[in-house]
Amino acid sequence: MKIGVLTDAESAAGYRLAGLHVAVAADEAEAREVLVRMIQESTYAMIAVSVALLPDPYQGVKREMRGRDLPVLLPAPSPADALSGKGEDARAFVRHLIAATMGHEIKL
Repeated sequence: MKIGVLTDAESAAGYRLAGLHVAVAADEAEAREVLVRMIQESTYAMIAVSVALLPDPYQGVKREMRGRDLPVLLPAPSPADALSGKGEDARAFVRHLIAATMGHEIKL
């Protein structure tokens, strides 16, 4: 079984470099269609979905997930979201990533 990521085009390269299977969507409607296809393939144990595309991925595909244990759908924060001003600002986003990875806060 694979780990997949559904994200926007700008974030896709980073996930590919990490060795993950990446699907790209431009908007919420396309993201839902792609996610449904990924679920129906039955090859993914987990799919991380960019919250910039689908804020609540499970609700978007609730019917398709009925009776399934896999894949696990994981909402993933999007760097594009942080830079757009919708969510937390870019510095807070980077600070959070550093703290989560290193266990220490670093003044930026």
